[in-house]
Amino acid sequence: MLIVLVAGVRIWQYHWRQGAALIAVALLVAAGLRAVLPEVKAGLLAIRGKAIDVLSYLGFAVVILFVALTITGGPFG
Repeated sequence: MLIVLVAGVRIWQYHWRQGAALIAVALLVAAGLRAVLPEVKAGLLAIRGKAIDVLSYLGFAVVILFVALTITGGPFG
């Protein structure tokens, strides 16, 4: 949650690429934790099966990071 909070602050300060990259990092951390933690300890990270959760978190992280690194121009620079 701390990573997402820092990402929100960076986005609020108009550093949206850094914020988006931090959200991608948070999703990668979530994927790693979901992969290693048992079902009982995973808490809200456990939505579906372990494999589906990990692949979903990884997929979202890759897409967000791709968008953050490839979009140019616009009002946010």
